[in-house]
Amino acid sequence: MTPKIESASLQEIKAFQEIEMQKMLAYIGEHSAYYKKVFRENKIEISAIKTLEDLQRLPITTKDQLQQNNDAFICVPKGKIIDYVTTSGTLGEPVTFALSEKDLQRLAYNEAISFACAEVEPDDVMQLMTTMDRRFMAGLAYFLGARKLGAGIIRVGSGIPELQWDSILKFSPTYLICVPSFLLKMIEFATNNGIDLAKSSVKGAICIGEPIRNEDFTYNTLATKIKTGWDIKLYSTYASTEMSTAFNECGESKGGHHHPELIIAEILNNKDQQVKDGEVGELVITTLGVEAMPLLRFKTGDMVRAHTSPCPCGRNTMRLGPVVGRKKQMIKYKGTTLYPPAMYNVLNDFEKIDCFLIEISLNDLGTDEILIKIAAKTETEEFLHEVKDHFRAKLRVTPTIEFHDKKELNMLRFPKMSRKPIDLIDLR
Repeated sequence: MTPKIESASLQEIKAFQEIEMQKMLAYIGEHSAYYKKVFRENKIEISAIKTLEDLQRLPITTKDQLQQNNDAFICVPKGKIIDYVTTSGTLGEPVTFALSEKDLQRLAYNEAISFACAEVEPDDVMQLMTTMDRRFMAGLAYFLGARKLGAGIIRVGSGIPELQWDSILKFSPTYLICVPSFLLKMIEFATNNGIDLAKSSVKGAICIGEPIRNEDFTYNTLATKIKTGWDIKLYSTYASTEMSTAFNECGESKGGHHHPELIIAEILNNKDQQVKDGEVGELVITTLGVEAMPLLRFKTGDMVRAHTSPCPCGRNTMRLGPVVGRKKQMIKYKGTTLYPPAMYNVLNDFEKIDCFLIEISLNDLGTDEILIKIAAKTETEEFLHEVKDHFRAKLRVTPTIEFHDKKELNMLRFPKMSRKPIDLIDLR
């Protein structure tokens, strides 16, 4: 189920996107109260925007603007809205997104081609290990995508290793859709309960919400731990509610493939200019084919690197490397620039650490401070020094690290309304 446009030449992909972009601009120019105002105030004649390069002439859309003018982005009457979802609110108040019937069909198509990219076939059975409720777009998208592809799906929901294994042993799914760190709990449960991992039906996992690769596409610490315990194929995926689109790895594991029929992707520097090939920048997206709440040049806040060489899988689309970090979560610590994923990787190296929480704050001088709270099986000064030495070796700096009670730490990591664990609190 690979769309022809994804194996077309770069020139054909660009020409296709420019046609779709012009349709999108005409649509929001007529139906979006927010963008009508933006075009009017900036004296923008949208008919003059004809190429992808011309996009640079249009203003950026920020998360703050989306939050403050949420309803003004809706382009359809209330009667056409079928589903309401909200963002996870990782860096602020959640934003509401409305979806029409056409948008739900687009969402299903996106996930179907994304699953196909990750080598899922119609005769596969997928176990959905994430919630479909709580106004969560992703769980619904996975269900719709599997149905569109023709694959079977088992809606187990999140957590409860015993229930997950019960479903695996009963229904023999071939793929799991899950947060990768939960696979470690699945491995632990299997080991403690005499389940032979090598004989399970599972051959792969679509990993959501957490990175499993380093920037050179090798497995990171978390993925290495999973692979050591359970030799299944791991596929990385990157998506967000705002995009209504996913970037999924193919079997070559060289980055998440861009779907040019669904989204335009720019990678910009701090001056909102396109970065050079291979440089890290902020992902900025323009949605294509979205009816209820299309977005123009929306800043995702995610720092990424694009890879533009042809993929051995036959697709010529741009691929996104692992998210380096979120722009707002960039930390300047003792002269070193850090992003949280780098610290997660260091902490995941230690089997003795049960869980952790990173707190970022400003000190009296207005510079960044890092406090890492860990719950560990061994609470000794020697172990603390070992962790600090590992930080120094890997990241060249040593943050403040403290032991904390596991139960209290998990209460902070799993607040009642959260849909995923919180491993970082930014107090700046």
